[in-house]
Amino acid sequence: MPQPTNGRRGFLQRAASALGLAAAPAAAQPQQRSGGDFHYLPLYARAQNYKSLKQSSHDRTGGNRDFFHVPAGATQELFQANGPGVITHIWFTIAARGRNHLKELVLRIWWDGNGKPSVETPVGDFFGLNLGEYFLYQSEYLACSPGKSLNCYFSMPFRKSARIAVTNEGKEDVNAFYSNIDYLTCSSLPADALYFHAQYRQASPNKPEIYPGPQKLNPTGKMNYVYAETHGRGHLMGVTLGVLINADGWMGEGDDMIFVDDESKPLIIGTGSEDYFLGSWNFGGRDGAVPFGHMMYGAPSIIMPERTGGRYCCYRWHGDNPVTFNRYLKHTMEHGHANDRGDNFFSVCYWYQTEPFTAFPALPPVTDRVPHVKL
Repeated sequence: MPQPTNGRRGFLQRAASALGLAAAPAAAQPQQRSGGDFHYLPLYARAQNYKSLKQSSHDRTGGNRDFFHVPAGATQELFQANGPGVITHIWFTIAARGRNHLKELVLRIWWDGNGKPSVETPVGDFFGLNLGEYFLYQSEYLACSPGKSLNCYFSMPFRKSARIAVTNEGKEDVNAFYSNIDYLTCSSLPADALYFHAQYRQASPNKPEIYPGPQKLNPTGKMNYVYAETHGRGHLMGVTLGVLINADGWMGEGDDMIFVDDESKPLIIGTGSEDYFLGSWNFGGRDGAVPFGHMMYGAPSIIMPERTGGRYCCYRWHGDNPVTFNRYLKHTMEHGHANDRGDNFFSVCYWYQTEPFTAFPALPPVTDRVPHVKL
């Protein structure tokens, strides 16, 4: 699959520029020449004014047991820091006996000491492995590399504190949970720096709409699948979606519908699920579908397309044009044309907003999060 040319290698420049952290002290600034302002000098070649740090699962005794053991039912704290600061990169790799550990391990992140998390999602879903199986892919913000290594490059600012923990909701111990979390601390954050959020949702299965005649209409999006719903000010960054289909046929005829500052009707309406994920024509159809993955979009896992039991994992990022909202956002998608299909959807929605938490729906029980065909 094509590799991004300006992706994670440029995260320092993007994060620092966005957060206003990269201005060098006056004495370290090069003198401007008449008619020039040194735009040719890349940011990483100039003095920075933050401190780079890492928290990891390294062996505190100095040995080589550089991992956490997470017993069944236990919670392991992975990260805790006081701000202001920015988490710039998260890396995990997991050795577990339970074959469903990507669904059983739940990742939570809290900002500024709030009691409610701003990120709450199974670990696999957070990294785009929404059907609980590993596959290799690379995108602008998330990736899974050989060795089952999971990477996240979303910038995550915090003003007072940040805490990350993982809970093992499975019945078997996780023998080794490796973690490296890179972050920086700084003197202050810009006033308009927003808090990162990620919310898990599922419909297993979606409830298909029954129409008395051949005409199927859905102008309001009332029964759409909901990726996320939140109040406040911020912007949408994108989604990951896993689909396990329960009946033969194309699962992706549904339109994306995004409600912005108006709960009664969508402001943005697309032309089909595969179009939203920036593919086309059923990703190639029943016998011609080809997995693909690019910097801002992809369907890197396609198995048994358009057949009962078929599986799709897709992602779409809005980093080129984040969808802004001032008081309300609901991101939705039809499950089939006018919601006429009953497939299983498992998703995570990613966004930024002014408030450091939001009211998430209750996380489904672990047994319900494991994908199964529902005939």
